[in-house]
This record gives sequence, structure tokens and C-alpha cells, in this order.
Amino acid sequence: MNGRAVCFERIAAVVGDRGIDGLVNNAGITVQDPLEHLSLDDLRWQLEVNVTGQLAVTQAFLPLLRKARGRLVFTSSIAGRAPGLPFVGPYSASKAAIEQLADALRVELMPAGIQVALIEPGSIATPTWEKGDATFDDLVAALPPEARERYGAAMDRARKLASATGRRGIDPVKVARKIEHALTAKHARARYLVGNDARARAFIEAPLPERLRDKVVARTLGLSSKR
Repeated sequence: MNGRAVCFERIAAVVGDRGIDGLVNNAGITVQDPLEHLSLDDLRWQLEVNVTGQLAVTQAFLPLLRKARGRLVFTSSIAGRAPGLPFVGPYSASKAAIEQLADALRVELMPAGIQVALIEPGSIATPTWEKGDATFDDLVAALPPEARERYGAAMDRARKLASATGRRGIDPVKVARKIEHALTAKHARARYLVGNDARARAFIEAPLPERLRDKVVARTLGLSSKR
């Protein structure tokens, strides 16, 4: 018997015929690297945790959600909705995949009365940012010399921008309150943007012409064409 089946049997034994009123898929990690040099094992790890794992949990608990006509909530990110940024491509790809899974599930589960919602935060004030700073030197050191020459300076700029944004991040309680609302409102919205930077990326960056947006990001990080 696989681990998912064992987990489901244990939970089912506790809740019995009542089912569960809500499931929040919140697990997530961040894999960073230039895609040119990204280890495929690291990419698989990113997707396994952020995408495959969340679908596995959803599948395991859907029988209990059906019994109670419960809610299904995914913690995504503005990164899954806005155009991707350099060096966090694996993370952005995983969040975009979560958005697509949730969109499909929202329609597939309508006959069961199960509402599906996505939470799309921007930066959140958590220890993740300090952890990223602590491991950045190791990340760059692990790159081959030509990759450090091509991307090292731009990665450092991206790290500093991310750290500054993280220090201005919203209180995690605000995200928790939005999740609570998605679980308890009579009619859950499909998506909930959380935080000023999330709203800014959604309404300013996303509608920009793609080539213009790319040039702005590249210039900010020092990746502009040398032609």
C-alpha cells in the first residue's frame, strides 16, 4: 500500500462519514538557478514538491471533501500569474502549473459542489529571505566558471532586489486571513491577490508588451544585450 493510501485511511478513520470542510495546499519550496545550468534533478524536486505533491494530497482527500461539499484552496503566488523573472524560472513554472491545475479542478468539481480558490501573494515577511541570502554564495559557487561570468552579477542584483522586497513583505497573518475567507465565504472567488507588490505586478507588469517588459527587467538586472 502506498503512502498516500495509508495517509487517507488514517484521516478517514478519524473523520468517519463527516468528511472535511476544507483542504489547503500550502507546501512549497524555491529552486533558483539560471535555466541554462539548472540541474534536471533540481527541477524535478521543485515540481515534485510544489505540483505533484499538491495534486497527490488533493486526490487523497477528495473523497472526504465530497462528503462535506468542502472547499479546496491552493497557495499559489503572483509568480504563477505574472510573466516569469530570471533565475527563479523553476519556482515560477511550478506556480503556473498550480494555477492551471486549480483552474481545471474548479470546473471538474463543480458538480460535487466543491469550490476551488487560488491565493496569490506577493512577498511575505518570512525567514525564507534570510535563508536565501545565507545560501546565495553557495549557489553561485556551485555554478561552472562560465556561468558565474555570465550570470553572477545579475544574480547578485536579483538577490538584493528580492531581499529588499522581502523586507517590505506583508505579514503572513494577512495571507492566513485571505485563506480563511476563501474557506468560509459563501461564494469563494477563483483568485485572491494578496499584497501591494502582487497587485502591482498583476495590473502594471503583466499588461505591458512582452518585449518592453523583458527589456525593463533585463536592464534592471544588467542583462541587457551587448550589441
